Amino acid sequence: MNSMRASPLVYLIDASIYIFRAHFSPYVECYDESGKELSALYGFAGFLLQFMRRVKPDHIAVAHDESLFCGFRHKLCRNYKSNRELPDENLQMQLTGCGDFCSIIGLPSFSSKVYEADDIIGTIATRVRDEKECDVNIVSCDKDLVQLLKKESDCLWDYNGNRKRFRSHIIDEFGVHPEQFPDYLGLIGDSVDCIKGVPGVGPVKAKELLNQFSSLESIYLNLDKVTTLQLRGAARLTELLGKHRDLAELSKVLATIVCDVKDTEEPFSHVVLENLVPQPVNEAALCEFFKTYKFGPRDQERLMTLAQRLNT
Repeated sequence: MNSMRASPLVYLIDASIYIFRAHFSPYVECYDESGKELSALYGFAGFLLQFMRRVKPDHIAVAHDESLFCGFRHKLCRNYKSNRELPDENLQMQLTGCGDFCSIIGLPSFSSKVYEADDIIGTIATRVRDEKECDVNIVSCDKDLVQLLKKESDCLWDYNGNRKRFRSHIIDEFGVHPEQFPDYLGLIGDSVDCIKGVPGVGPVKAKELLNQFSSLESIYLNLDKVTTLQLRGAARLTELLGKHRDLAELSKVLATIVCDVKDTEEPFSHVVLENLVPQPVNEAALCEFFKTYKFGPRDQERLMTLAQRLNT
């Protein structure tokens, strides 16, 4: 454990990234005793156990996505994430199992039908920071989450790729500050999530606009000054921004992580540092878990061995 740190270090895991990496990986294969696919569940379970053994976190939480096609962003924009598909029956079963597994190995986990995992991570980060000065490590490779990096010691950690991105890396990579990222995506869009942005505005123009005016709101308050920028096609850019203002503002809303989830369902009302401390693995419940999901003997043995190491 890291009890000697001056500030608590909180790890926030974006579960979907690691579930779907396992699901689509040619290197992760697992089937239950009747031959049904279990690769997503098995791969995610192995990732969590290995992560816990390597990192030994004092504070941790796992955020799951349950809001596909039913979250608040879909009500704002029907096209949002329209390139995704709902999980079939088998994958849905594995997703449920991933949530169950977190509880069994003693990890606090959170999900919502309204908010996405990003919003859950943003809310937890905000609440623990309000409680005490904390360092936050977000375990994900989703670039949208960079907007949550508040301190120089915060980072976005692509665990599988072993790449940590701090605030300075984001500024070097994109030319904007992390807190400007919703404005940046509001301008250029995000094809991964089917966010359109402003047609004709790419990274170079967006960076220059935000360097000059700091935010999307400020750009529109100073739209008449855009034509004076030393940018190729500045007059045309002004026209595009004016024509597509509604789209730009909607795109920013879609790209902005909610950091004050007001979900009345448990356990959001109990997000405090004390409740983000990992607990011992419940080995009896883990045995029942293996029976429920009909894991084969070899896969059971591997996961149980990893789990027991956490309890020693």
